[in-house]
Amino acid sequence: MEYRSLGRTDIKVSAICLGTMTYGQQNTEAEGHEQLDYALDQGINFLDTAELYSIPPRAETQGSTERIIGTWLKARGNRDKVIIASKVVGRTAQEWFRGGRPSKLVRDDIRHAIEGNLKRLQTDYIDVYQLHWPDRTVTQWGSNPTVYRLPAPAADEVPIEETLAALDELVKEGKIRHVGLSNESAWGTMRFLSAAEAGEGPRVVSIQNAYNLLNRTYEVNLAEVTMREQVGLLAYSPLAQGYLSGKYQKGARPEGARTTLFKRGDRYETPGAEEAIEAYLTIAREAGIDPSQLALAFVTSRPFVTSNIIGATTMTQLKADIASQELVITPELEAKIDAVHQWRGNPCP
Repeated sequence: MEYRSLGRTDIKVSAICLGTMTYGQQNTEAEGHEQLDYALDQGINFLDTAELYSIPPRAETQGSTERIIGTWLKARGNRDKVIIASKVVGRTAQEWFRGGRPSKLVRDDIRHAIEGNLKRLQTDYIDVYQLHWPDRTVTQWGSNPTVYRLPAPAADEVPIEETLAALDELVKEGKIRHVGLSNESAWGTMRFLSAAEAGEGPRVVSIQNAYNLLNRTYEVNLAEVTMREQVGLLAYSPLAQGYLSGKYQKGARPEGARTTLFKRGDRYETPGAEEAIEAYLTIAREAGIDPSQLALAFVTSRPFVTSNIIGATTMTQLKADIASQELVITPELEAKIDAVHQWRGNPCP
């Protein structure tokens, strides 16, 4: 397993991160523990979770993923062997997060969140505490840069400096070690960095955004921020919610698959997506490569990626996903991938 520096810290995280958002709905506690045991044995030392999980978000399962990780940590006594990244949900209208009121990235809500995170995880600290969404109103999934429209600001947006100051308190108290962003823009990332340079709080070490063969928008602006500022990408949805495996082609809906169960795949069913997927599947077939491993290896190989967040519901999937680290993206493969990208660039932003 390759290990990479997390931002400008002395922490080394595995190039493959185990995503856990299925624990509590698609995966039982026993299955989650089995995955965690196997991942650790394979050299993965980086786990990603959130107070929101499991997914899809529901009041009755909120926090279940952290609880499953927490029981594993307690049973194995191995907290010192893993780097844990979790999240505060931030601005949301889901009132079951904060006792009957909407949530924002203000001090009280962040402190309410961290106490829940720590209790469920059965730990005294979180290594990387991420802001699941910006408090600002921003474009989200499905917003192609070619038709970009900036939403009107909310009247009650929480200033970045205020959020950072609240996080600074938690760092000083030892409850979190470092701060990360998620679903953030280049502008937002630079504003957080600027605030930290002005002494407003800790410097962010990472940004967790979607990145895959169907959505390479990170390369447009954020990749430069990553390379120059050393705010590494923790890439989520590297398989485009499973679509890049080919299992949903031509309308197929395999039993037990995420889109089959939850019908949340609209982001990857946009015009041009199926044609792009088929082209990537063809590249994999002609090279004799598992298409999922091709898609994962591409993400892991990017110089701005600190860790590639994989997720699986079966041990067979997990083993294949972790094994993708052994696949080398040759110049020939990259040229073919880029040719498809030129033809069907970013159909699923």
